[in-house]
Amino acid sequence: MGKKIPMRMCVGCRQMKEKKDMIRVLRTQEGEFCIDITGKKNGRGAYVCKNPQCLQMAVKNHGLERSFKMSIPKETAVLLEKEMERIAE
Repeated sequence: MGKKIPMRMCVGCRQMKEKKDMIRVLRTQEGEFCIDITGKKNGRGAYVCKNPQCLQMAVKNHGLERSFKMSIPKETAVLLEKEMERIAE
């Protein structure tokens, strides 16, 4: 039998994809939000596809807020989108 591939659901488009094809949005213990490229940092994580539209959908549909069980300030969403665009290039 082959090795099991970890799957995660995108909080934007709600599709199941391989973990390695996703980007992890992280909330640290201090309550800060960032993008975790390694996927190994400590904190609560939510997964988003690598295209910026999925992150925008996750913010608009409150997918990130549901995952983190808290509201996300507009400034934080804008910062995450800028960071995502930088990574996508």
